[in-house]
Amino acid sequence: MINLDKTDIKILNALQENSRVTHAELAKQVNLSTTPCYNRVKALEEKGLFKQQVTLLEAEKLGLNVNVFIHVTLEKQVEEALKQFEQAIDDRPEVMECYLMTGEEDYLLRVVVPDIKALERFILQHLSKIPCVSSIRSSFALKQVRYKTALPLPKRGLTLYED
Repeated sequence: MINLDKTDIKILNALQENSRVTHAELAKQVNLSTTPCYNRVKALEEKGLFKQQVTLLEAEKLGLNVNVFIHVTLEKQVEEALKQFEQAIDDRPEVMECYLMTGEEDYLLRVVVPDIKALERFILQHLSKIPCVSSIRSSFALKQVRYKTALPLPKRGLTLYED
């Protein structure tokens, strides 16, 4: 069991907003001195609460202008087909997210590419060639209204149960 108090939650929220914050700046934000703050961060890390630290880039400034949601249906939703599809998708850098879904489609992908031609190549040369794929349906994002990476944490403490 992992108990997180109000200060731990403040630390986690601050790090979700800016993982590059210095320990001194973080300590000031959460009203601790530097060493106790550092020790808390280390303890949170040791508890396995940090998945990874990344830098989020501006896709459009890098020429990645097309954000597409692709619904994929498999011929059969059996373990071998699921595994085959997931392995085929795992190596594709344009696939930003992939979810196994309930409902009519089996998977939902979020794909980011520079243009329609790149999307066409991805679908024709990669996605449609996965043997277990039955149908592919795409929806283009016209505008990103909201995008966030920070998880919604409670204001007060939290108790987590370890596996």
